[in-house]
Amino acid sequence: MKNHFFAYLSKMRWIYRWGMKRNAIQENVMEHSYEVSVITHALGLIGNRFYGKNIDANAAAVAALYHDSSEVLTGDLPSPIKYHNKKIRDAYKEVEYTAEREMLSTLPEALRDDYREYLLHDELSAEVTMFIKAADLIASLIKCKAEIKAGNAEFVKAVADTELRLKAMAMPEIDYFLETFLPSFDLTLDELITPGEAVFTDGGTGNAES
Repeated sequence: MKNHFFAYLSKMRWIYRWGMKRNAIQENVMEHSYEVSVITHALGLIGNRFYGKNIDANAAAVAALYHDSSEVLTGDLPSPIKYHNKKIRDAYKEVEYTAEREMLSTLPEALRDDYREYLLHDELSAEVTMFIKAADLIASLIKCKAEIKAGNAEFVKAVADTELRLKAMAMPEIDYFLETFLPSFDLTLDELITPGEAVFTDGGTGNAES
């Protein structure tokens, strides 16, 4: 029997986000999912290390990796439309609910229980859901700031809105990530590399390659 799960996932690279805005830098759902996954993992580790949390950061990262997988069936609906009013929001939630279960059904039956907790949003714990949402917003903030740096004023309001939503979540893990890691996103590669530091070495001798 043929199972279409991974073939569906491969289509995520062709679904572009921010579809109702002019983009200087295109972003697809596959790369966004990766970024949300690594940020979710970081937030979980930060919470455990500094704020007394006990979250399974590895499992949360996997759930984040699949958090938009149903969009291969639904497409990406821009947030201003998705949350325009309660009827649209509720209708889209129902579409997502159905699409997530359709995605699960494309796996061999013996594997479905293994993927269930990652594919079905309504079965995630409230804590994991919150961490993924925070990471999703941080990834969106990074994208919006990159657009503005590229001279695209289309994203100015999106930055302000995203910052407000992050502040409203009142998570110390968010504050730590933004203060510790966000400023580096404004740097070029040359600025990221510490002057005099050998990043690439020749056979482990410490001699920087030209």
